[in-house]
Amino acid sequence: MFRTPLSLFRTLAILEATSWTLLIAALITRAVNPELALAVTIGGGIHGFIFLSYGATVILVALNNRWRVWPTVVGLVSAVVPYATIPTEIWLHRRGSLAGTWRLEQTDDPRDDAWYDRALRWFFRRPWMLGILIAAAVVVLYVSLLIIGPPGGKG
Repeated sequence: MFRTPLSLFRTLAILEATSWTLLIAALITRAVNPELALAVTIGGGIHGFIFLSYGATVILVALNNRWRVWPTVVGLVSAVVPYATIPTEIWLHRRGSLAGTWRLEQTDDPRDDAWYDRALRWFFRRPWMLGILIAAAVVVLYVSLLIIGPPGGKG
């Protein structure tokens, strides 16, 4: 399904932007009818999970495509601004940052000797295991954040 970094990144960028719509609609619903506050709990929960999944995707693609700090920071910060993941994906695509395939094999490139490259290649050859690991990490982080509580407190 996600045979290239571009396809994975684009899918999560669109999902993240879509989840903003869900959250904003839930906030409007609650403002119009306070008895429907559950809408924010549901919309916020979905948005939060997709937000974290998008962040994990940015990091994964950044490592695979050897991004420098600036595109990685822009990719991560774009999730905080509603709908900014879409223009960010377009920008990264146009500059070639999403080009290429998953790095499954070591090359002669000296950058393939980074401490994490061997593990990445191993996981890229086992995408189902990588997916389970990332999903588990996102779930653990998500549950931890739910236990800590919402941004700004219970208000």
